[in-house]
Amino acid sequence: MRIFSKLAVLFWRIWFYLLVLIPIVVLLPFLLLFTASEQYYKQFFILARWWALFILYGMGFYPEIKRLQVPQKDTSYMFVANHTSMLDIMLMLAVIRNPFVFVGKKELAKFPLFGFFYKRTCILVDRNNIKSRKQVYDSAQRRLKQGNSICIFPEGGVPDDLNLVLDSFKDGAFRLAIEHQIAVVPLVFYDNKKRFPYSFFKGKPGRLRAEILPFFSTQGLKTEEKTILKQQVRKAILNKLTADKA
Repeated sequence: MRIFSKLAVLFWRIWFYLLVLIPIVVLLPFLLLFTASEQYYKQFFILARWWALFILYGMGFYPEIKRLQVPQKDTSYMFVANHTSMLDIMLMLAVIRNPFVFVGKKELAKFPLFGFFYKRTCILVDRNNIKSRKQVYDSAQRRLKQGNSICIFPEGGVPDDLNLVLDSFKDGAFRLAIEHQIAVVPLVFYDNKKRFPYSFFKGKPGRLRAEILPFFSTQGLKTEEKTILKQQVRKAILNKLTADKA
Protein backbone atom coordinates (compact mmCIF):
# COMPACT_ATOMS: atom_id res chain seq x y z
CA MET A 1 0.00 0.00 0.00
CA ARG A 2 2.89 2.32 0.82
CA ILE A 3 4.39 1.70 -2.64
CA PHE A 4 1.13 2.70 -4.35
CA SER A 5 0.98 5.83 -2.22
CA LYS A 6 4.50 6.82 -3.26
CA LEU A 7 3.72 6.11 -6.91
CA ALA A 8 0.65 8.34 -6.68
CA VAL A 9 2.74 11.18 -5.23
CA LEU A 10 5.40 10.61 -7.89
CA PHE A 11 2.90 11.00 -10.76
CA TRP A 12 1.36 13.99 -8.97
CA ARG A 13 4.79 15.63 -8.76
CA ILE A 14 5.46 14.95 -12.45
CA TRP A 15 2.07 16.50 -13.20
CA PHE A 16 3.24 19.65 -11.40
CA TYR A 17 6.16 20.13 -13.79
CA LEU A 18 3.87 19.53 -16.76
CA LEU A 19 1.50 22.22 -15.46
CA VAL A 20 4.46 24.59 -15.14
CA LEU A 21 5.53 24.00 -18.76
CA ILE A 22 2.20 23.66 -20.63
CA PRO A 23 1.12 27.35 -20.35
CA ILE A 24 4.65 28.50 -21.21
CA VAL A 25 4.60 26.46 -24.43
CA VAL A 26 1.02 27.50 -25.35
CA LEU A 27 1.63 31.19 -24.64
CA LEU A 28 5.18 31.27 -25.99
CA PRO A 29 4.61 34.01 -28.65
CA PHE A 30 2.98 36.32 -26.09
CA LEU A 31 5.65 35.61 -23.49
CA LEU A 32 8.40 36.40 -25.96
CA LEU A 33 6.66 39.67 -26.84
CA PHE A 34 5.91 40.77 -23.25
CA THR A 35 9.42 39.94 -22.00
CA ALA A 36 11.18 41.69 -24.87
CA SER A 37 11.03 45.01 -23.03
CA GLU A 38 10.36 46.13 -19.45
CA GLN A 39 7.64 48.47 -20.73
CA TYR A 40 5.45 45.38 -21.30
CA TYR A 41 5.98 44.01 -17.81
CA LYS A 42 2.43 44.70 -16.61
CA GLN A 43 1.08 42.62 -19.51
CA PHE A 44 3.51 39.85 -18.64
CA PHE A 45 2.41 40.01 -15.00
CA ILE A 46 -1.21 39.31 -16.00
CA LEU A 47 -0.07 36.15 -17.79
CA ALA A 48 2.12 35.20 -14.82
CA ARG A 49 -0.88 35.40 -12.45
CA TRP A 50 -2.94 33.24 -14.80
CA TRP A 51 -0.04 30.75 -15.00
CA ALA A 52 0.15 30.58 -11.19
CA LEU A 53 -3.59 29.98 -10.76
CA PHE A 54 -3.53 27.37 -13.53
CA ILE A 55 -0.85 25.42 -11.63
CA LEU A 56 -2.44 25.76 -8.19
CA TYR A 57 -5.92 24.66 -9.23
CA GLY A 58 -4.50 22.04 -11.59
CA MET A 59 -2.68 20.47 -8.64
CA GLY A 60 -5.81 20.48 -6.49
CA PHE A 61 -4.82 23.45 -4.35
CA TYR A 62 -7.36 26.06 -3.30
CA PRO A 63 -6.02 29.47 -2.18
CA GLU A 64 -7.79 30.93 0.82
CA ILE A 65 -6.80 34.55 1.30
CA LYS A 66 -7.28 36.76 4.36
CA ARG A 67 -6.44 40.44 4.01
CA LEU A 68 -5.94 42.49 7.20
CA GLN A 69 -4.92 45.39 4.95
CA VAL A 70 -5.35 45.73 1.19
CA PRO A 71 -2.55 46.99 -1.09
CA GLN A 72 -3.65 50.11 -2.97
CA LYS A 73 -3.69 50.19 -6.74
CA ASP A 74 -0.86 52.16 -8.43
CA THR A 75 1.25 52.09 -5.24
CA SER A 76 4.63 50.39 -4.92
CA TYR A 77 5.34 48.07 -2.00
CA MET A 78 7.93 45.63 -0.71
CA PHE A 79 6.20 42.24 -0.42
CA VAL A 80 7.86 39.68 1.89
CA ALA A 81 6.79 36.22 3.05
CA ASN A 82 8.05 33.05 4.69
CA HIS A 83 9.68 30.66 2.22
CA THR A 84 9.06 26.91 2.51
CA SER A 85 8.03 25.52 -0.88
CA MET A 86 8.09 25.92 -4.66
CA LEU A 87 4.45 26.93 -4.30
CA ASP A 88 5.48 30.20 -2.65
CA ILE A 89 6.06 31.85 -6.05
CA MET A 90 2.68 30.73 -7.39
CA LEU A 91 0.79 31.65 -4.24
CA MET A 92 2.39 35.10 -4.12
CA LEU A 93 1.26 35.71 -7.70
CA ALA A 94 -2.23 34.45 -6.88
CA VAL A 95 -2.59 36.66 -3.79
CA ILE A 96 -1.12 39.97 -5.01
CA ARG A 97 -2.71 41.87 -7.88
CA ASN A 98 -0.24 44.79 -7.87
CA PRO A 99 2.43 44.13 -10.52
CA PHE A 100 5.62 43.18 -8.70
CA VAL A 101 9.07 41.93 -9.65
CA PHE A 102 10.69 39.00 -7.86
CA VAL A 103 14.22 39.27 -6.53
CA GLY A 104 15.51 35.70 -6.65
CA LYS A 105 18.62 33.57 -6.75
CA LYS A 106 20.31 33.23 -10.11
CA GLU A 107 20.41 29.41 -9.88
CA LEU A 108 16.74 29.20 -10.94
CA ALA A 109 17.70 30.61 -14.34
CA LYS A 110 19.24 27.22 -15.15
CA PHE A 111 15.84 25.50 -15.39
CA PRO A 112 14.91 24.73 -19.03
CA LEU A 113 12.42 27.16 -20.62
CA PHE A 114 11.20 28.50 -17.25
CA GLY A 115 14.69 29.84 -16.57
CA PHE A 116 14.73 31.71 -19.87
CA PHE A 117 11.75 33.85 -18.86
CA TYR A 118 12.80 33.96 -15.22
CA LYS A 119 16.03 35.79 -16.01
CA ARG A 120 14.23 38.14 -18.44
CA THR A 121 11.63 39.26 -15.88
CA CYS A 122 13.15 38.88 -12.40
CA ILE A 123 16.01 40.60 -10.63
CA LEU A 124 18.70 37.97 -10.17
CA VAL A 125 21.08 38.01 -7.25
CA ASP A 126 24.29 36.13 -6.57
CA ARG A 127 24.51 36.30 -2.79
CA ASN A 128 28.25 35.57 -2.87
CA ASN A 129 29.02 38.49 -5.17
CA ILE A 130 29.12 42.03 -3.75
CA LYS A 131 28.91 43.51 -7.27
CA SER A 132 25.73 41.50 -7.87
CA ARG A 133 24.12 43.01 -4.78
CA LYS A 134 24.84 46.52 -6.11
CA GLN A 135 23.19 45.57 -9.41
CA VAL A 136 20.12 44.38 -7.51
CA TYR A 137 19.68 47.80 -5.90
CA ASP A 138 20.07 49.55 -9.26
CA SER A 139 17.59 47.19 -10.95
CA ALA A 140 15.09 47.52 -8.11
CA GLN A 141 15.26 51.30 -8.29
CA ARG A 142 14.56 51.21 -12.02
CA ARG A 143 11.60 48.83 -11.66
CA LEU A 144 10.10 50.89 -8.83
CA LYS A 145 10.29 54.02 -10.99
CA GLN A 146 8.30 52.10 -13.59
CA GLY A 147 5.48 51.74 -11.04
CA ASN A 148 6.14 48.15 -10.01
CA SER A 149 6.49 46.65 -6.55
CA ILE A 150 9.25 44.32 -5.38
CA CYS A 151 8.93 40.86 -3.82
CA ILE A 152 11.68 39.23 -1.78
CA PHE A 153 11.68 36.11 0.41
CA PRO A 154 13.90 37.52 3.19
CA GLU A 155 15.02 34.14 4.52
CA GLY A 156 17.18 33.99 1.39
CA GLY A 157 16.08 30.45 0.57
CA VAL A 158 14.24 27.49 2.00
CA PRO A 159 15.81 26.46 5.36
CA ASP A 160 17.73 23.18 5.35
CA ASP A 161 16.05 22.26 8.64
CA LEU A 162 12.47 21.48 7.61
CA ASN A 163 11.35 21.62 11.25
CA LEU A 164 12.39 25.27 11.50
CA VAL A 165 9.32 27.49 11.65
CA LEU A 166 11.03 30.63 10.32
CA ASP A 167 14.68 31.23 9.50
CA SER A 168 16.54 34.49 10.19
CA PHE A 169 15.95 37.33 7.71
CA LYS A 170 18.49 39.00 5.45
CA ASP A 171 18.73 42.82 5.34
CA GLY A 172 18.19 43.40 1.63
CA ALA A 173 14.41 43.77 1.46
CA PHE A 174 14.30 46.18 4.37
CA ARG A 175 17.19 48.28 3.22
CA LEU A 176 15.56 48.64 -0.20
CA ALA A 177 12.21 49.51 1.35
CA ILE A 178 13.74 52.26 3.51
CA GLU A 179 15.88 53.67 0.70
CA HIS A 180 12.81 53.95 -1.55
CA GLN A 181 10.41 54.84 1.28
CA ILE A 182 7.89 52.12 0.35
CA ALA A 183 5.83 50.17 2.86
CA VAL A 184 6.74 46.59 3.73
CA VAL A 185 3.82 44.18 3.29
CA PRO A 186 4.28 40.92 5.25
CA LEU A 187 2.48 37.81 4.04
CA VAL A 188 2.12 34.50 5.86
CA PHE A 189 1.88 31.23 3.93
CA TYR A 190 0.55 28.65 6.38
CA ASP A 191 0.17 25.45 4.39
CA ASN A 192 2.73 25.41 1.57
CA LYS A 193 5.30 23.33 3.46
CA LYS A 194 2.69 20.72 4.38
CA ARG A 195 1.00 20.62 0.96
CA PHE A 196 4.10 20.68 -1.27
CA PRO A 197 7.37 20.29 0.68
CA TYR A 198 10.81 19.81 -0.82
CA SER A 199 10.66 16.17 0.33
CA PHE A 200 9.78 14.62 -3.02
CA PHE A 201 7.45 11.85 -1.87
CA LYS A 202 5.42 14.02 0.49
CA GLY A 203 2.53 16.41 -0.04
CA LYS A 204 -1.15 16.36 -0.95
CA PRO A 205 -3.84 18.62 -2.46
CA GLY A 206 -5.90 20.91 -0.26
CA ARG A 207 -6.35 24.51 0.79
CA LEU A 208 -3.49 27.00 0.85
CA ARG A 209 -4.07 29.71 3.43
CA ALA A 210 -2.39 33.06 2.91
CA GLU A 211 -2.72 36.15 5.08
CA ILE A 212 -1.70 39.73 4.32
CA LEU A 213 -0.68 41.36 7.59
CA PRO A 214 -0.83 45.10 8.42
CA PHE A 215 1.83 47.07 6.56
CA PHE A 216 5.00 48.50 8.07
CA SER A 217 5.60 52.09 7.02
CA THR A 218 9.14 53.22 6.20
CA GLN A 219 8.35 56.93 6.04
CA GLY A 220 11.08 58.85 7.83
CA LEU A 221 13.18 55.77 8.58
CA LYS A 222 16.92 55.80 7.92
CA THR A 223 19.01 52.98 6.50
CA GLU A 224 20.56 52.38 9.93
CA GLU A 225 17.11 51.35 11.20
CA LYS A 226 16.80 48.44 8.78
CA THR A 227 17.64 45.88 11.49
CA ILE A 228 14.82 47.10 13.75
CA LEU A 229 12.37 47.01 10.83
CA LYS A 230 13.56 43.53 9.87
CA GLN A 231 13.05 42.22 13.40
CA GLN A 232 9.58 43.75 13.64
CA VAL A 233 8.44 42.19 10.37
CA ARG A 234 9.93 38.79 11.22
CA LYS A 235 8.24 38.84 14.63
CA ALA A 236 4.85 39.59 13.03
CA ILE A 237 5.18 36.63 10.64
CA LEU A 238 6.63 34.29 13.29
CA ASN A 239 3.83 35.05 15.77
CA LYS A 240 1.24 34.06 13.17
CA LEU A 241 3.05 30.85 12.23
CA THR A 242 3.62 29.88 15.87
CA ALA A 243 -0.01 30.52 16.83
CA ASP A 244 -1.22 28.45 13.87
CA LYS A 245 1.11 25.57 14.69
CA ALA A 246 -0.05 25.58 18.31
